[in-house]
Amino acid sequence: MKKFTCCLKISLISASCLFLCSFSDPESMEQCASYLQKTFTDHYDSSQESDRIKRYELNVTNNGFCRYKRYFNNGKTEYFAFKLSKFKDVDYYGTTTAGKLYIHTRGDDVIVQTYKDRGGDVDSMATQIIIPLKNIEAEDLNLIRDNLNKINAEVSILQKP
Repeated sequence: MKKFTCCLKISLISASCLFLCSFSDPESMEQCASYLQKTFTDHYDSSQESDRIKRYELNVTNNGFCRYKRYFNNGKTEYFAFKLSKFKDVDYYGTTTAGKLYIHTRGDDVIVQTYKDRGGDVDSMATQIIIPLKNIEAEDLNLIRDNLNKINAEVSILQKP
């Protein structure tokens, strides 16, 4: 009987620890997405395209999407979107003062839509999004990659049956 009671106590303690640990994720997908949103907003370099772009929208959502929309002075609009679970890697070309961040996906996973273009409205797919950045350090770029990888891993786990 003592053996059964001891095993029961161990089972209950480990089950309660497992239950409590499942709710103690120190960095959730929402925190990673909010970090990415803040970093992209703080370091976005509109001066690289200021002669052509009227305004832009860049959003990283809590449900695992990255959306980037550019409104041109001539009325044209470009829209890029991809699911963060399709993230592959990032590259940065430039200096700490100014450069471009290339966010690569596994395949043709970036939705590209253009509106009010001379050639008409076009829907296509791409393998990357290019975001102009300024005043960014190597540590920031590493944190961007780490947060994208964390979101990718979390979304991938949630999507498995």
